[in-house]
Amino acid sequence: MNRYDLIAFDMDGTLLDSNHQITQDSLDAIDAAVNAGKTVILSTGRSLSELKDYRQMLKHVRYFICESGALLVDTNTDQIIHSEQIEPSAVREIIDTASPEKAMIYIASNGQNLATRSYVMRMADFCIGQYQDIFLQTGTLLDDVVASYNKKHFPVEKLNLFSATPELREYFVQALSNLPLEMARAEDTSLELSPKNVSKGSGLLKLCQYLSIPVEHTIAVGDSDNDMEILKTAGLSVAMGNARPHIKELSNVVVADNDHGGCAEAIYEYLLNE
Repeated sequence: MNRYDLIAFDMDGTLLDSNHQITQDSLDAIDAAVNAGKTVILSTGRSLSELKDYRQMLKHVRYFICESGALLVDTNTDQIIHSEQIEPSAVREIIDTASPEKAMIYIASNGQNLATRSYVMRMADFCIGQYQDIFLQTGTLLDDVVASYNKKHFPVEKLNLFSATPELREYFVQALSNLPLEMARAEDTSLELSPKNVSKGSGLLKLCQYLSIPVEHTIAVGDSDNDMEILKTAGLSVAMGNARPHIKELSNVVVADNDHGGCAEAIYEYLLNE
């Protein structure tokens, strides 16, 4: 009997190629896994709304770990299985720290991503111009996301700070280090902030408990810092060929990169290989 029952894929830099598309070989491998009775899930820093263009392609992928573990969703029913929020006092301090530095603030709330419209229109200034179309298509663009939060105090599952430089990101890491947060560096200048003790790894544990699958029987596939905890948590950790060097070092195995069938390789070689 095969040891592994579930495989979790990161999206950006993993399941998505350099053109932000899911390749046909990955889709075929996912179908093969599901047909073999395996569970395929997503584990992503994205909010649920940012995944809507991929859901039809991934119709056999029922469970999503979104927002770096803060939101677990059954996409068959759109039921939120579990959610975690950043403490309001911490949200306030993050905003007070980031606003004077003119960083772009992105808030994930109830599966939706919220941002200030004027900042989205110049995302290239924050080294994330490649994601502008996604934000325009899936985001809730506000005149001022901070003013909206101050008025409504909506729940915040995750908060991203997009900086213009790596140095500004490191300033935020130091300035916010006293708060009850999990921090993960993403891209070149981005900082993902999640509730304390919440990560893709904790999300995998929660989902495994919900599905009655031993976490030792899972595989995690990723490429960057926000995948570290899930790679440490899963029974088998798989780094993409394009992963950062330290991600490869902590992983059990390395597969091809996201443009050359790495995800399909992970399925065929490690999930389905008897």
